[in-house]
Amino acid sequence: MRRSRAKSCCPRCDAGRSCEKLKSRKVEIAANSPLTSVIVVAADSGDDLGRCIEHVLAGSAPVEVLVSDNASSDGSVEAAAARWAGDARLRIVRNGVNLGFGAGCNRAAELARGDALLLLNPDCLLDGDALARLCAHLASDPAIGLLGASIVSPDGCPEPASRRRDPTLRRALMSLSGLARLAPRHPGLAGIELPPRDTALPLQDVDAVSGALMLLPRRVFERLGGFDEGYFLHCEDLDLCRRVRDAGLRVACANDVRVVHGKGSSSRRRPFFVARHKHRGMWRWFAKFDPAARHPLLRVVVWCGLWAHFAASAPRYAWTLLRGR
Repeated sequence: MRRSRAKSCCPRCDAGRSCEKLKSRKVEIAANSPLTSVIVVAADSGDDLGRCIEHVLAGSAPVEVLVSDNASSDGSVEAAAARWAGDARLRIVRNGVNLGFGAGCNRAAELARGDALLLLNPDCLLDGDALARLCAHLASDPAIGLLGASIVSPDGCPEPASRRRDPTLRRALMSLSGLARLAPRHPGLAGIELPPRDTALPLQDVDAVSGALMLLPRRVFERLGGFDEGYFLHCEDLDLCRRVRDAGLRVACANDVRVVHGKGSSSRRRPFFVARHKHRGMWRWFAKFDPAARHPLLRVVVWCGLWAHFAASAPRYAWTLLRGR
């Protein structure tokens, strides 16, 4: 909105003086705003990485971008480093090996200078003032420990992971059985997914947000020790959200900030790899947080069920791999 007003004043200003005053004021405000460290973990992310960085750097919020490179071999990190070679806002963190998502974020966070950390997938696109609006939400209440956004697919469909409940065994069974559809009248049957976002609620408390975009104060991230590196890929976001809440802080979703998530190239190129670590992550979260995990028999049933699901899904993963070639 600010940009559109600045542009429209040009035809009416005297030799551009009014426009220059407005532009100087915007620069001054930006310079005095807190710095946000945007952490992007790259693992053969392809063209998505460059587009992601471009959108972040073009935004209105003061940022630094740290690309945590998990041994990419597709040239995407080198291309980004060359393209923004003269821009001090971009730094590359070379991990040497694929550490996984959480560990990759942790390494970059150790070098971050910002007051807030934005953990962003390389297949996410931030437009205009999206980050500035998220930072304003975060600053509105010191009790907010972690903030997400309304994540949508490229065709505008909302992603359920943007706003969800803890994936306990009971809730998972409610969702899988279809009984969760009766939750509006019988709350005890609630599943993992929350009802569609309420646009009248700009900020909504939730159990967990999508790991595709997570904004939190750096002090909170450091206080919690960052991500649990026992997860390699998937469910570390659920773990972090749970620990934020256990620390007495709010996890919230900014329903009025939409961010496009492309479901990137890594999942398409390595479906078995991604799925295996997703199932491992699900088991780790269950064992850490679900009260049902205290029962030895249920632990065995859940472990067998998870890996049976992985095996049953193998044909679909193979088809995804073939289509990607």
